[in-house]
Amino acid sequence: MKLKKSASMHYIEAGCDEVGRGCLSGPVVAAAVILDHNFNQNLVNDSKKLTSKTRLDLDSYIKEHVREYAIAELPPSFIDEHNILNSSIHAMHLALDQLTIRPELILVDGNRFHPYPFIPHQCIIKGDSKFLSIACASILAKNYRDQLMIELHEEFPEYGWNKNMGYATKQHREALNKYGPTIHHRKSFRLDYSEVRSPGEVEDFTSDLFP
Repeated sequence: MKLKKSASMHYIEAGCDEVGRGCLSGPVVAAAVILDHNFNQNLVNDSKKLTSKTRLDLDSYIKEHVREYAIAELPPSFIDEHNILNSSIHAMHLALDQLTIRPELILVDGNRFHPYPFIPHQCIIKGDSKFLSIACASILAKNYRDQLMIELHEEFPEYGWNKNMGYATKQHREALNKYGPTIHHRKSFRLDYSEVRSPGEVEDFTSDLFP
């Protein structure tokens, strides 16, 4: 399905998305993107539907052909203090703060958002598979965060962050049980996997895993 370039045709729109909500470690990262009217790249889609190679190939194209973009991150300490939902939304606000072009409408992936000062917003469920600006934001945020987790892997290789990007894979859970959490882990998340829980009690953090 071809993604839409805009929701209104009358306003300057900024598409926003975040990545890393379900991770046990690392920051939550958000991006905001304002498209150029001539932007045309049919490969752009929800970042979770793209291979890592395709996402990386699109990264430069997006940055060079959109009107403006911005990326922001918030660390585990902020997440632990303010919870992951508020942190995800605040990261999107921080990305919007960096834009020098002021949007007139904000398109947000998902169904929750805190109002951004003086700019209306529209929440769109699965927006990253419906609107180009949100999909571009999704790709930029994921590429940025993946690269950051690969770099952190060099410091703490036991957890496999270069492959799981901080999600609760078997290797990551086993490493937590053996070595304990690092300064990059979210202390407010479940980090003790020494006890086996029933299927209904086990959190599913894999929905945002990259293919």
